[in-house]
Amino acid sequence: MNNSLPTYEQIVALHKKHAPSDAAFDLVFTHCQIIWELAEQLINTSKLSVDADLVKAGCLLHDVGVYRLYWPDGEIDHKNYIKHGTLGYELLKEEGFSEQICRVASCHTGVGLSEKEIVEEGIPIPPADYFAETPEERLVMYADKFHTKTTPPKFMTAETYAEHVKKFGEAKVDKFKQFQAEFGVPDLQPLAEKYSSEII
Repeated sequence: MNNSLPTYEQIVALHKKHAPSDAAFDLVFTHCQIIWELAEQLINTSKLSVDADLVKAGCLLHDVGVYRLYWPDGEIDHKNYIKHGTLGYELLKEEGFSEQICRVASCHTGVGLSEKEIVEEGIPIPPADYFAETPEERLVMYADKFHTKTTPPKFMTAETYAEHVKKFGEAKVDKFKQFQAEFGVPDLQPLAEKYSSEII
């Protein structure tokens, strides 16, 4: 694929190729689609100077690594869920995607993971810094915080996410607030209505 961005149709085909079931495809692809709609809203309302096509591709592909965590019975291996970003990076690399697309997958977990915390906490991914660096990487990572693939999936307010991330330390909350200042806060109501989902 080199540096050209995949089309929407190519992205859908990639999801279908790797999804172990229709249910897995529906859960993961719908979430990715919602993250793009959140990011697109922020691009428009906050007049963000980003490459919207790259953000779209990144949003639509950021969670493909989740497919590699499904058990044969259709359940997700939640204990190893933290690996889904690096698994996504590997999957996209194998598919021939450019580094700029692959990085979106590996750098969207939480508000970023440092090599130090990976080593100290025994997180089961290759020790390295996984931080969203470009505005496009940061926007995908930030938009992702407002929707969760729980059963059933839900939208999450900025306050709810800040409360959730607090258990990992105040520094994470501060970082999330910096992203809020950079990108603004999305209006979740229209999307919650569109997808018949609760806002928590």
